[in-house]
Amino acid sequence: MVRPANTPLGFRPEPGSIPESPGVYRFRDAGARVIYVGKAKSLRQRLNSYFADFAGLHPRTQTMLGTAAAVDWTVVGTEVEALQLEYSWIKEFDPRFNVKYRDDKSYPFLAVTMAEDFPRVQVMRGAKRKGTRYFGPYSHAWAIRETVDLLLRVFPVRTCSAGVFKRAGQIGRPCLLGYIDKCSAPCVGKISPEDHRLLAEDFCDFMSGHTGRFIRRLEQAMREAAAAEEFERAARLRDDVQALQRALEKQAVVLGDNTDCDVVALAEDPLEAAVQVFYVRGGRIRGQRGFVVDKVEEASPGELVEHFLLQMYGETAPEAVPREVLVPAEPPEAEAVAELLSERRGARVEVRVPRRGDKKALLETVERNARESLAQHKLRRASDLTTRSRALQEVADALDLDQAPLRIECYDVSHLQGEDVVASMVVFEDGLARKSEYRRFAIRGTAGQGDVASIYEVISRRFRRHVEERAEHGELDPEPIDPETGRPRRFAYPPNLVVVDGGPAQVAAARRALDELGVDDVAVSGLAKRLEEVWLPGDDQPVILPRSSEGLYLLQRVRDEAHRFAIAYHRTKRAKSLKESALDDIRGLGAARKQALLKRFGSVKRLRGATVDEIREVPGIGLSTAEAIVAALKGEGT
Repeated sequence: MVRPANTPLGFRPEPGSIPESPGVYRFRDAGARVIYVGKAKSLRQRLNSYFADFAGLHPRTQTMLGTAAAVDWTVVGTEVEALQLEYSWIKEFDPRFNVKYRDDKSYPFLAVTMAEDFPRVQVMRGAKRKGTRYFGPYSHAWAIRETVDLLLRVFPVRTCSAGVFKRAGQIGRPCLLGYIDKCSAPCVGKISPEDHRLLAEDFCDFMSGHTGRFIRRLEQAMREAAAAEEFERAARLRDDVQALQRALEKQAVVLGDNTDCDVVALAEDPLEAAVQVFYVRGGRIRGQRGFVVDKVEEASPGELVEHFLLQMYGETAPEAVPREVLVPAEPPEAEAVAELLSERRGARVEVRVPRRGDKKALLETVERNARESLAQHKLRRASDLTTRSRALQEVADALDLDQAPLRIECYDVSHLQGEDVVASMVVFEDGLARKSEYRRFAIRGTAGQGDVASIYEVISRRFRRHVEERAEHGELDPEPIDPETGRPRRFAYPPNLVVVDGGPAQVAAARRALDELGVDDVAVSGLAKRLEEVWLPGDDQPVILPRSSEGLYLLQRVRDEAHRFAIAYHRTKRAKSLKESALDDIRGLGAARKQALLKRFGSVKRLRGATVDEIREVPGIGLSTAEAIVAALKGEGT
């Protein structure tokens, strides 16, 4: 049902026309194409939120509504039905404003083609085929081949292609694997189709985690052969047992033997998110897989997890859904998601956030992999020359620059409650970080006066030095290398663009500092974290770069690097200030306890205002130590 009305958006449903029932809604553009699909416990409450305060919506939501020309909805009976219908519509219509996860690379699987008369073990990538059992995914194809090579001693299943298999049957002679007993040679009739299928099923059972019975069976046969003095056969069985044990050793044990779960972790920034999944079966990590997603809609970590679970398990085989899914944040509709996964598996599935123990530790490991995956994904984009060139040109076009900014300097300020104020300067040349040009500043005259004053000070200091060097060596210095040190002068090269971490106030402060020094050939812009808006001096409205813009990715990388560099310097300085405080004179207060105090209170100033009871809440700090800290700091302050 589409209900237009006379509103600024032109298609707002009439008051009272939207049901309060749970359901799924679709926004369509002027060409009737579906551009966004969403679900809601109450359709009326959710849809009214889009139209109640358009100016207060997130810019990405505003963009979606500005593109839309109509909205319709379907009422369902339960939240589970809403999840199912939402997934079906997203899959059917592929809306441009919905979150879509994609593999960050093509992962190989170990596949067993059970649909064939003689099942084959092979490495496979890409779309899954019906009638084929899959194990993994694995990080590398060689890891699969090593495992298969070990298992073929015990389960000599066919591994050759259809052409090789047919040719061997025509000439009546098996391949090399058939002669060395790593293939049962079904091509020449050495084994019946039924027995070969049993071998393939045993191979699949072993890969599924049912390993104990095979090892026990081989060990029993080995003992029987030894008792019968069949020592060659016993030695062969011993080698088979060792091969199976080596195959198991390649899969790390992380949880209890009966644990089957998928561990999902998330790393995100305002533009993208990376997801890593570890597959744990029988307590062992059987494989891993990574995904990345462009955040074309505003979504919390829980919502990203929910979208991911629906996409990942939407079409998987029932046996691929584990008994437990560990996630970093609970989905908004956690019970409905668990019920939907349970229906697909045919048994209870639990979706939960681990709080302690081995599962929490494993989730932290997967989170580290997700962060690394996101960093590698961004690095791949940054390292491509064509992409860098396009990014620089997009920045130049968006900021109306005369040429691409081949040298960009970005500044950020870091402090804690106005103490230990520092700033960073990072340099990107031709779209790549130039770490030898990084500089850091201890803010002197504006400590405690806020980020705006700090930005003004650091820009003034950096460009005053540049103006002085330019006056000393000339406007066009042919020799920016210091003859005494052999290194570039500290501020020999002016940037084409200065980027500050912040909005209009920080941009105005930077521009004012440059104007006062007479520097009029350097452009200034700011990048605000919350909405990734680009601000220019004197403008009332920000420049909004497209979410898929390479220029926006470049500005974000520059800003994030400045933020990282500033925080690292601030932490170093803060730790030093704590070390040099009166805490050094307190007996029994070592480095670990000092760090615990710093983590809890943030600064010596805040610690000085704490009570004995508050200090005792810090792990490892007893009553006498807390009293000694209070006495020492009170004495220092008098």
